Amino acid sequence: MKKTIDLLNEILEEAFIKAGFGAGFGRVNVSNRPDLCEYQCNSSMALAKREHKKPSDVANAVVEVILNDAGLARAFSKIEVCMPGFINMDLGTDFLAERMAEMDADPAAGLIKDTAPEKIIVDYGGANVAKPLHVGHLRSAVIGEAIKRLGAAFGNEMIGDVHLGDWGLQMGLIYAELKDRGMTDFTLQDLEEIYPAASKRSKAVEDGTGKPTGDAAAFKKRALDATHELQSGNPELLAVWKKIMELSLPDLKKNYDSLDVHFELWKGESDVQKYIPDMIDSFVKQGIAYESEGALVVDVTEEEDSKELPPCIVRKSDGSALYATTDLATLVERELLYKPDAYIYIADQRQSLHYQSFFRVAKKAGIVSEDQQLSFLGFGTVNGPDGRALKTREGGVMRLETLVRDINDAVYKKIRESRGEDEIPDAEARKIAQTVGLAALKYGDLSNQASKDYIFDLDRFTNFDGNTGPYILYTIVRIGSILRRCGIELPDDVAQAEGGNTDKASASGTAESAGAVMNSGELAEAMAVTPALKELALVLSRYSEAAGAAWEQLAPHKLCQFIYELSDSFSTFYRDVKIVSEENTARKNAYLGMLLLTRRVLLDSIHMLGFSAPERM
Repeated sequence: MKKTIDLLNEILEEAFIKAGFGAGFGRVNVSNRPDLCEYQCNSSMALAKREHKKPSDVANAVVEVILNDAGLARAFSKIEVCMPGFINMDLGTDFLAERMAEMDADPAAGLIKDTAPEKIIVDYGGANVAKPLHVGHLRSAVIGEAIKRLGAAFGNEMIGDVHLGDWGLQMGLIYAELKDRGMTDFTLQDLEEIYPAASKRSKAVEDGTGKPTGDAAAFKKRALDATHELQSGNPELLAVWKKIMELSLPDLKKNYDSLDVHFELWKGESDVQKYIPDMIDSFVKQGIAYESEGALVVDVTEEEDSKELPPCIVRKSDGSALYATTDLATLVERELLYKPDAYIYIADQRQSLHYQSFFRVAKKAGIVSEDQQLSFLGFGTVNGPDGRALKTREGGVMRLETLVRDINDAVYKKIRESRGEDEIPDAEARKIAQTVGLAALKYGDLSNQASKDYIFDLDRFTNFDGNTGPYILYTIVRIGSILRRCGIELPDDVAQAEGGNTDKASASGTAESAGAVMNSGELAEAMAVTPALKELALVLSRYSEAAGAAWEQLAPHKLCQFIYELSDSFSTFYRDVKIVSEENTARKNAYLGMLLLTRRVLLDSIHMLGFSAPERM
C-alpha cells in the first residue's frame, strides 16, 4: 500500500508529462490553508520560467489534462488553479474511501515497512549506578524508547542498550568517602546519601580560586587514584564495585519499568575494559594516536570544519580511561558481538562535541566502516516554570520516581473529582491514574521537538483537554465506549499494546458480526453527506506519512502532532454526528468502520510512543 501523498505525486507527475512538460514535476504538499484546499502543487511556479509562460498557463494546462482523464480526475472532488499558478486540490470521496478500505484491510493500517530493514543499536540509558534516576534521565529514556519502538514498527531489528556508567569517577568518589567514614558495608539508602556528599566534597572551592583546594583537592585526588586502581583491577575496589552493582541494578530496573522503558542489553562501561588495551595499541600502530602533555590523543579536525576541534583524549596521563575511551571500546564490542548496521545515540545535546569526536575516531581507526551510520540525537532540558532546570521545592535535583508520583497523584485527583468511588473503585482509579499519568508524562515530553528545552507544566500535562496525553487516551476510551454501545466486541487491547498491531482477523470478525465491516461504497456515500466524516478520513489517510516522518527524521513529535490532529478530528465528528442513533444501516456501518480504524491507528501510535490506554477513564 502506497502513501496517499505518493499516489498524488504520481497522478500530478503523469499530468505534467501528458501536458508536455516532462517528468520530475508534480510535487504535492498538504495545504497550509485548509480553508482553501486540502492539497496543493506549486510545480508550475518553477516551470514557468523554463517554458517562458505564465505560471497560471502551466497550471491550467495540467489541470485540463486531469479533468479530461477520468482515471486521474476521480482522485479529486475539486482541482483548480489559484493565482499566480498554484494547483489546489480536494480529494474525492471515492478515492478517499478506497484508501480507508485499504488501510482497514492492512494489519499495519497502511504503515509501510522499510524496504531494507536493518539491525540498529539504540544507546539511550546512560544512567550512573550508585545514584537514583533523576529528572535529567527522563528524556533519554522516553525519547529512546519511542525511537526503538518506531524502528521496530517499520520492520527493523532494534536493540536497546542502557549503557550504564559504572566504571568512572563516581566509583572512586564513593570508595574514598567510604574509607573516610570507616564504612565496610553499606545499603542502597547509604549510597543515595554517600555519592552526593562525596561529589560535593570533591567540588568544594575557596573564594576566588574556582578550583578544589585544600581538603577538597586532596579528597578528589584520592578519588581519582581509587578510580585508576579500580580500572587496573584492584581486588578491594572490585569487591566494593560488585556490591554497588548488586544494590543498584534492581533499583534501576524497577524505575525504568515504571516508565515502561525496556532494554535488550544491560551493558555498562565495565563490560568493555578488556578491549581497551588492544584498542589503544591499534591506535598507536595505525599512527593516529600521539602523546600530548602525557595523555594519548587523536586529532579529529577535518578539512571542511570551520574551526579546529580539540583532539579526542583516549587515555589520560595517569593511564585511566575516559568516556570517549569506553564509548569507543563499546563500539568494538558491539561490532564484535552484534554487527549492527547502524547506531543511534540519544543524550543531552550539550554532549554533541563528545559524540562528534568519538564518532570520528571510530571511523578513523576502522572500528566501524566509513559509510556506517552513527547518529546522535541530542535533547534539550526539562525546565521548571522559572525556565531553569526542574528542581525540587527545596532546590535539589528532582528524583524521577518523585516526578512520576506527582503526576500520577495529579491524575488520580482529577479522576476522583469527576468520578465517584461508586463509579470507579479506588484501586481501579489508582491503576488508571498510573496509565494516564505515564501518558501525560511521556506525551508531554515527546510532543516537543527533542532538541528543544521545554517547561514541565503539571497542570497542563494532566489536563484532559487540549494537546495532552490524557486527551489522546480519552479519545481512545470514548471511541471504545461508542463501539461497545453499538454491540461491537473489541479486540484485545492488551495484546495490541504489546504487539503494536491489532490482529486483523479478530477486529474484522467482531465488526462483521455487528455489521460494521469497512465498505468503500457505503463509506463514500456517507462522506458525501457527512463533511466531518470526510475530514476524519482525510486525517487518517496521512497516518503512514506522519509515522514515517517520525521514524526517518528521529522525530517522535511528528507522530504526536498527527494523533492530536486525529483526536481533534474525531471530536468534531463525534460532536456533529449522531452515531449510535443513526437509522440508516449503511451509513452507520460506515461510521463504525471508521471508528474501529481510528481507534486502531491511535492505539498503534501510542504503542510506538511508549504508552497505553485504559479501558475507561
